[in-house]
Amino acid sequence: MLILGVDPSLRGTGWGVISAEGSCLGGVAWGVLRNPPSRSVSECLVEIHRGLAEVIAFHRPQTAAIEALFYAQNARTALVMGQARGAALVAVGEAGLEVVEYAPKRVKQGVVGVGGAAKGQVGFMVRALLGLVETPPTDAADALAVAITHAHAARGRGRRA
Repeated sequence: MLILGVDPSLRGTGWGVISAEGSCLGGVAWGVLRNPPSRSVSECLVEIHRGLAEVIAFHRPQTAAIEALFYAQNARTALVMGQARGAALVAVGEAGLEVVEYAPKRVKQGVVGVGGAAKGQVGFMVRALLGLVETPPTDAADALAVAITHAHAARGRGRRA
């Protein structure tokens, strides 16, 4: 089973594809869709959608997991994050994939064991859990962590990821 994990952000959307076979997890591919500050919001959203659509078409995951919107004190930040999530959800939805959302604290809890874990801890544990040689870039590591959380949750429910 291949699972796509997505950590949406306007300027750096992380994505990661993992394989899950029972309790065995493996890293398949990961990356970050980067949008420079010179790019408008609408152009960024198109690039997020296009980039994730290409990842889905190439790797053909069976399911997807995305990080849910976190609590943001700044309304503008929440709006922009919501827009990035929307672009990602459209790409996943167009591909006909089931998508599950996980709160950031749940992802950190599921991968590190602590809901308030630092990004470096998440990257370290992603590397360890997937048996990677190098730690992926932060946004990609976060996306892989979302996919790992989904694999663990699906296994806990007694079904395939």
